[in-house]
Amino acid sequence: MTAGSPRYVLYKNDFPDDLTFGDVLAIDSEFMGLNVWRDRLCLLQVYDGVDGKTHMVQFDRGNFDAPNVKKLLSDPKKEKIFYFARGDMRWIGHYLGIILENVYCLKIASRIARTYTQQHELQDVSHHVLGVKISKEQQCTDWGAPDLSHAQLDYACNDVVYLHAMKEKLNAMMVNEGRLDIAYGLFKCLPHVVRADLAGWGNEDLFGYHVPRP
Repeated sequence: MTAGSPRYVLYKNDFPDDLTFGDVLAIDSEFMGLNVWRDRLCLLQVYDGVDGKTHMVQFDRGNFDAPNVKKLLSDPKKEKIFYFARGDMRWIGHYLGIILENVYCLKIASRIARTYTQQHELQDVSHHVLGVKISKEQQCTDWGAPDLSHAQLDYACNDVVYLHAMKEKLNAMMVNEGRLDIAYGLFKCLPHVVRADLAGWGNEDLFGYHVPRP
């Protein structure tokens, strides 16, 4: 089943067999809360900029087979752009069983490129880098509802449609400061970090140095 608008197409539980995407995917997800083991994955948004639409899959509770979604996300040749990759990768890893490769994280890129500020949330980056104001009003709504509202789906679109442009701007800033290699080195670590998160080390500073108490 699908539903759509000029901005998006919504599918139930998987992409159709004949749907194709470009090589650079802007991706986001919505879930019930902030505990990956308790708060299920509800919606996955993918935007490649090719047909101008965001393609979204709404998952029913317990229905995460989604072979076409898994095939797309498992393709190492496709670059996946996220705002906060580590967060979305946890839910995708836990519910879809995929540890994503070839990932770009805008939050890491912003922190490497924009050291003159501590404002690195999505709405801050989009506003200061692109001049686009993104509303987060629908963020804390019921994403597990059987029927998502138009306001929720428009919000979900806005979370991905600007990511390509933000990546381009942040990369140019990092090139100018000689920092691009630092960011891409950190991106390569993300699959291993997410594996550690899902195995139970998510709240530990594994890179910190702690002197043992006598």
